[in-house]
Amino acid sequence: MAETIKRDISNKRASELKSQISDFISSKNSILTGTCEDSIKNNNENKTKILSYFNSTEEDWQNWEWQLSHRIKDVDTLTAIVNLHPREIEALIKVGKKYRWSISPYYLSLINNDEFNPIKLQSIPSILELNENGTLDPMGEEFTNPAGSITRRYPDRLVINLTNECAMYCRHCQRRRNIKGQDSHTSKQLIQESIVYIKDNEEIRDVLLTGGDPLTLSDSYLDWILSELRKIKHVEIIRIGTRTPVTMPQRITTQLINTLKKYHPIYINTHFNHPIEITEESILSLSKLANAGFPLGNQAVLLNGINNDKFVMRLLNQQLTKHRVRPYYIFHAKNVTGTTHFNTSIDDGMEIMEYLRGYTSGLAVPTYIVNAPEGKGKTPINPQYLLMKGKDSFKIRTWEGNVMDYPNHATINLKKELKKSLNK
Repeated sequence: MAETIKRDISNKRASELKSQISDFISSKNSILTGTCEDSIKNNNENKTKILSYFNSTEEDWQNWEWQLSHRIKDVDTLTAIVNLHPREIEALIKVGKKYRWSISPYYLSLINNDEFNPIKLQSIPSILELNENGTLDPMGEEFTNPAGSITRRYPDRLVINLTNECAMYCRHCQRRRNIKGQDSHTSKQLIQESIVYIKDNEEIRDVLLTGGDPLTLSDSYLDWILSELRKIKHVEIIRIGTRTPVTMPQRITTQLINTLKKYHPIYINTHFNHPIEITEESILSLSKLANAGFPLGNQAVLLNGINNDKFVMRLLNQQLTKHRVRPYYIFHAKNVTGTTHFNTSIDDGMEIMEYLRGYTSGLAVPTYIVNAPEGKGKTPINPQYLLMKGKDSFKIRTWEGNVMDYPNHATINLKKELKKSLNK
């Protein structure tokens, strides 16, 4: 009888939990992903069209250098491949006079006919970019640059900016001030100055290589940079921030992997913003990296009209986790001039965090981050689960909203108690 009662209680609880996920189950089928049948068909058709336009082959398509050299960056080429409204074309011309844009053939192939397609919104300029709200450098990177091409905001880690080049220039880019008129890798002199600074400051144990996208550099140049950093004994961890698994997965070659893995531990952070970006090609690139021992993380940006939706973000993080990418951060969009139409309220981010914690595995729950102005660093913004501290207990709120007291026992002196037990 006792076992029957326990099972009845368990089944009742299971039914409650099932009802709490029914809204997501019914909604996720309407979210377009990169591996659904419609996307695969669309992407293949676009790929065929693009290859035909450039009179190129499948072998070319798989070559990252071809992808980089054939980026679409003029109106005539773009409109020959993608259908745009006359007003969109007019806007593209106007915005292009102020801000550079460029899209890899691969990433362009992911666009469909939806006016509000997440790929289109992230890659093709809109007239809203001419809004002058915001600032060009909201994080004050120009004032956190002690040497070379370094950005330093924290005691034990720093950033080296290696290039302004990307496979695709995101319309929400936080460093659009650096894109300027042409691609430019950081000079060897500035990189050497950065390395000398790290050598001279032994508290630096963690170095992040960023840009632009560091993986637009050649394998040999990356090899030199990594070898120089690995000569510094106090550098424990090297990180690479790259969007190539999203925008140009062909870059993840065997030669690149063999170059990078000589310098483990190297952590790689990607930048997927929507499930439609997780295609078979991007999955293959992630698999190659994971199999070679690179811990993978994802830094999404919360973007209006793209992923400021609790179900989209939950599905994105679950899909990433499935492919061995740990959701690391959700960044609140920065107040960068020309990008503020992508900005959301912090309420949007809080709602998403409320519907991640407890509703999906902890592995799929990133930290929601607001970057404090003037380079003051990343600030976690999360729902409150600790409500009040009492004398002997804390008042806590569970992921389901239940409020209860949790005992707060004093920490014992473990060494003292063990010694006491031995002397008995």
